[in-house]
Amino acid sequence: MKKKLEIVIPTDYKDITLKKYIELQKELKNYEDNEDAQTAVMVTYLCGIPFEYLSGLSKKDFDEIKTLLSQFLNNTDYPLQRFIWIDGVEYGFEPNLNEIAYGAYLDISSFDTTGIDENWAKIMSILYRPVTKKLMGTYEIEPYSGKIDGDKFMNTTMDVNFGTLFFFINLLKGLQKSILKSLKEEELPLPIKSILERSGQLILQ
Repeated sequence: MKKKLEIVIPTDYKDITLKKYIELQKELKNYEDNEDAQTAVMVTYLCGIPFEYLSGLSKKDFDEIKTLLSQFLNNTDYPLQRFIWIDGVEYGFEPNLNEIAYGAYLDISSFDTTGIDENWAKIMSILYRPVTKKLMGTYEIEPYSGKIDGDKFMNTTMDVNFGTLFFFINLLKGLQKSILKSLKEEELPLPIKSILERSGQLILQ
């Protein structure tokens, strides 16, 4: 008896949560030397297709899914979102990194590099805190309490997370360009501590 399989194909990183993305990256590492296996893993994870059903797909359907996924997977350049909503609460990105609380600075600096990994949700929970006030284009967020709750950020979508990540990447590039006149790709992943230490007026810009 044939079973009908409904496939939902994501078309943007807005359709993928941080939790799913991290799980996918961990699984892909198990097949670093097998491109076909990595493609199969991406299809199963991103489209929710049980692995046992994957071999039953026609080659035409499989190739079509691959093509649709490839149209957005390499595009991770998203803008920083200053405000996000989680469970009905509005969170705002740290409005002034020049005056970030010392405790927040220490906690972020405890992570040697910044990248989308198992520590990323913790960094997000430090940078994004509930909005307490909005006025004439400015806003305030809750003071940093030292409480890190990364779990609530695991369901944020990857457009939000990439936007935050590339804010720091582009910021560090600007800082190092003005200081060192160059930045090599091999220097990634980035030391977030150096971003906070050398932010200066560039952050305000």
